[in-house]
Amino acid sequence: MKKITLTCAHAIIKYLISQKILIDGKKEPLFPGVFGIFGHGNVACLGQALEENQKDLPTYRGHHEQNMALTGIGYARAKRRQQIFIATSSVGPGATNMVTAAGVAMSNRLPILFLPGDTYANRIPDPVLQQVEHFNNPSITANDAFKPVTRYFDRITRPEQIIQSFPNAVQTMLDPADCGPACISLSQDIQGQIFDYPEDFFKEKIHAIRRPRPDEFQIKEAANKIKSSKKPILISGGGVFYSDAMDALSKFAIKHNIPVAQTVMGYSTMKRDHSHYAGQIGGLGGKNTNMLAKQTDLAIAVGTKLADFTTGSWANFENKDFKLVSINVSRFDANKHLAQAVVGDARASLDELSAVLGEWKAPNEWNKKSQVELKSWNEYVDKESAPTNQKVPSYVQVVGAVYRNSDPSDIAVTAAGGLVGEVAQVWRPRELNTHETEWGFSCMSYEISGALGIKMANPHKEVISFVGDGSYLLNNSDIYSSVITKNKLIIIVCDNGGFAVINRLQLFKGGKEFNNLLKSSNTPGLVGVDFAKHAASMGAKSEEVSSISDLEEAFKRAKKSDITYVISIKTEPYQWLEGSSFWDSPTLEIPTSEENKEALKLYKEGKSKQRQGV
Repeated sequence: MKKITLTCAHAIIKYLISQKILIDGKKEPLFPGVFGIFGHGNVACLGQALEENQKDLPTYRGHHEQNMALTGIGYARAKRRQQIFIATSSVGPGATNMVTAAGVAMSNRLPILFLPGDTYANRIPDPVLQQVEHFNNPSITANDAFKPVTRYFDRITRPEQIIQSFPNAVQTMLDPADCGPACISLSQDIQGQIFDYPEDFFKEKIHAIRRPRPDEFQIKEAANKIKSSKKPILISGGGVFYSDAMDALSKFAIKHNIPVAQTVMGYSTMKRDHSHYAGQIGGLGGKNTNMLAKQTDLAIAVGTKLADFTTGSWANFENKDFKLVSINVSRFDANKHLAQAVVGDARASLDELSAVLGEWKAPNEWNKKSQVELKSWNEYVDKESAPTNQKVPSYVQVVGAVYRNSDPSDIAVTAAGGLVGEVAQVWRPRELNTHETEWGFSCMSYEISGALGIKMANPHKEVISFVGDGSYLLNNSDIYSSVITKNKLIIIVCDNGGFAVINRLQLFKGGKEFNNLLKSSNTPGLVGVDFAKHAASMGAKSEEVSSISDLEEAFKRAKKSDITYVISIKTEPYQWLEGSSFWDSPTLEIPTSEENKEALKLYKEGKSKQRQGV
C-alpha cells in the first residue's frame, strides 16, 4: 500500500476535502467550509493547514465560538443535513463556548464537526495555558464537556488515530437515524507530528444519505390501526424535510383524506392552501389544530420526536381510544410513547404504508371539520395581526406587518422566546421551506447566527430574522459577520423590555413580576438601548420605527437594501395570541397567594389529562 508522509493537521484537512456528497445527482463538497477562531491550541498547525488549503476548504473568521457554530448548524438545517460545517477553536474557553451550540445540534439532530484544540498528549508542559485539571483523573480536559452533547466524541493522542476516528465521525453525522454533532478533540502536540498515512485514506469518497426501508410487519400493523380509525391526523415533523418527503406527505394526506398538523420544526412542510393543511399543533399551535388533537383517535407522527410542545405534554390527546403510529428513521424516536413503530425513512415509509392502505380513506366529515375550524382560526389570526394604530404594537402585529409585505419565498427565522409561536401562527407558508427555527434546545441568540447560516445556504432568498431585545443583547456579533461576508439579512428587533415570554409564564404560574422584564429587575441605572445605532456601528443599515405603518415602509426599504438591514420597534410585553394547549411547567403545591391557587388548579386539570405510560 502506498504511503504519504503528512503532519496530522494536514492529513485531517486533506481527508475532509476528499469527502463529497451527491445532492440532486450533483457531486458537492461534504464539508463546504470551516468557521474558526484561532488560539494557541489550533493556530500553529491546524490553522496553517487550513490557510494552505483555502481554495478547497474555505475558512470563515468567527467572532464568538458559540455564534459561529450556530451559523454552521443553521446552514446544515437549511441544507437538510446534506452538507456539514466545521467549527474549530483553541483549548479552554474557546472550546467550552461551543458546548452550547453542540447541545443545539444534538437536540435538533443536526450535524456539525467540532475540532477544538486540546492539551498536550505527552503531558510534559502540563498544566498548559487554559488547562483545567482534575486531580484524580489527568485524562479529563475541558473538552470532555462535549461528551453529553455529541453523538460521536474522540480525542486524538496519536497521529494515526485519525484513520479510524474521522470516517466514524462522518458516518455518524450522515446517518439519518443517529445524525448529530461530532467532536474530535485535537491534542496540540499531535497536530504537528508526522505519520506515513495510506494514500487510500485520501481518495475521493462520494457519500449519499441512506434511505432505510420500513419493515413489512410494522407497515401492516400500522395500516391495521389506521384502517380502524375514524378521526386520524398526520403530524409532520422536521424529519419530513430531511427525507425530502413533502410530496409523499401531500399525496398520502389527499389519497387517505387525513388532515395534516405540523410541529414547529416541521412547519412549512405543507403550504397553507393545501386541501388538508391544518397548521401548527401543540403549545405553539392554534386552537383549531389542538381541537383536532383532542378529538383524534389516531395520530400518525412522521419524522418527529413528539416533544412536549407538540403533544401539550401529552395532555393534548383526550380521546380515550387514542392510538399512535410513529414513522421515524430513528428506532429510539419511533418506539416512544406506546407507539406502533414504523422504523424507516419518512418518504419510503409513507409510500409503502399508502400502498398497503390501498383505497382506504378517512370519513370526509373529519377533514371538512378541520377546514372549517382552520378558517375560523385564520380569521382570528388575521384580525389580531391586522394593521393597527395601537400605540405600542404586539408581536403578532409586527409579524403581520412583515408577512403582508414579504414575498412567498422569504424565509422567517426564530428561536426561543415568544416570537416562535407568534411567527408560526402568522407566517402561514405560501411556499415550502420558508420557516426555520431552533426549538429543540430553544437557544437564545440562534436567531441572528442561525439566520446567517440559513442565508449562506439560500443566497438567492430573503432571510428575515425575528429577534427579541433579550436575545439581541445576548449575542449580536453576527450582524457584523453578515455585513463583511455580504450575506444580507433583514433583522426585526422587537424591544419589549426584557424576557417578556418568561414574565408571562411567571404570571401564569401565580408569581409576581420579578427579574424578567427590566423594569422588575434590580436595575437602578436602567437606560434604553438604541438597537438601530448599535447595528449601524457594525456596518448594517438600520432604523427605529414606532408604528406598524412605519414598520411596513421600513421593511420595503430593507427589501431593496443590498446589505443587512436592522429594524427596531418597541413592542407590547403583555399581548399574545390565545393559547390552547397545556404545558407541564410546575407551580407551587403550597400556594402563597390567590394567583398561586388558580395556577395550581389549572396545573392539576392539565395533569389529569396526561396520557400515562409515555
